[in-house]
Amino acid sequence: MDLHTFKQLHQTEQGIRLAQAGHHLADRAEHGCRLQLFAFGDFYAEVWRLVGEERVLFINPFQNPAQLQPWLEAVQLPGEWA
Repeated sequence: MDLHTFKQLHQTEQGIRLAQAGHHLADRAEHGCRLQLFAFGDFYAEVWRLVGEERVLFINPFQNPAQLQPWLEAVQLPGEWA
């Protein structure tokens, strides 16, 4: 699935697709939210939730590599796995 098609889906369906076929890369916290980063096809998606809640506030899909900057410290490369 490409980015344009993904953006056309309802947020609930986006979340289902990420859970089923997305590759979870990292977690981090920001502004009282818990964020998860997924790789999906040729793009990435951030899933935002309030800390302590499972309800998704929003999903931010993107392709611009500059948007990965805040994630660089949180991503574990295979050689770093314990």
